[in-house]
Amino acid sequence: MKILVPIDFSQDSLKALEFALGLGRGKKTEILLVHIIEVVYDFASQAAIALDTMYKDAESMMNKLVKDYSSDEVHLKKIIKEGTASISLARIAEEKRVDLIVMGTKGASGVKKILIGSTAVNLIKESNIPILVVPEKSRIEQILNLTLALEFSDHEIPLIQKSIGLSKEWDLPLNFLHIQKSPNFKDKLAAIGLKNYVESTYDEKNTKVNTINSDTLSEGIETFLRINEETILIMCHQHKNFWKQMIEGSQSINMAYHIHIPLLVMN
Repeated sequence: MKILVPIDFSQDSLKALEFALGLGRGKKTEILLVHIIEVVYDFASQAAIALDTMYKDAESMMNKLVKDYSSDEVHLKKIIKEGTASISLARIAEEKRVDLIVMGTKGASGVKKILIGSTAVNLIKESNIPILVVPEKSRIEQILNLTLALEFSDHEIPLIQKSIGLSKEWDLPLNFLHIQKSPNFKDKLAAIGLKNYVESTYDEKNTKVNTINSDTLSEGIETFLRINEETILIMCHQHKNFWKQMIEGSQSINMAYHIHIPLLVMN
């Protein structure tokens, strides 16, 4: 697997690097450490001096990271570029054909504060590659499984297949989550059908289909995560209902929703 990790030398980005190293443990993995220099200056005469200093500092710190974190199993490479972070990261990820982007974030006060207005949400918009967002307060050493949130829509079939592939790649059980606004017979049948479908295409027979009854998607996921902290939550970028409610919904709901587990967004 080839993983891209954006590095700004903060503790958040180093935590994301450690998470990526954990995913690659036990298998041959290549990790691209990418630092984007975003230059802001007022005078053209300052440009060359400022840029040269930034490159030298970044080169020195990146060399140290490669030396400290490289191993026989994981091969680290460094890339330093000038540009806009989200656009540059998306372009590099495509050019290098990476399988996954793992990035840290300070957000722990709701999905809106984790993603909106940050490099993460812009990168989700720009890139077609899966992005794993690692919140500052997530306990990455305690991850026991993956949880795929579903709406029971046709566009989710490739998402299920990709998630099964990651489950096998990372040796983590895959479970499913569906939020019901009002319990009904159709959704119950869909949940049974999903379990049968997964068991016919996936070797793991102990897969769980978790159904949470809730008035809103955000409250339902919050309820689930309170008792299932040891997971990576997988969402599809095409989940319009989810993102609309989480990002555009009531401020009280957004403020109440404290995501503290890794979030994998599939495009």
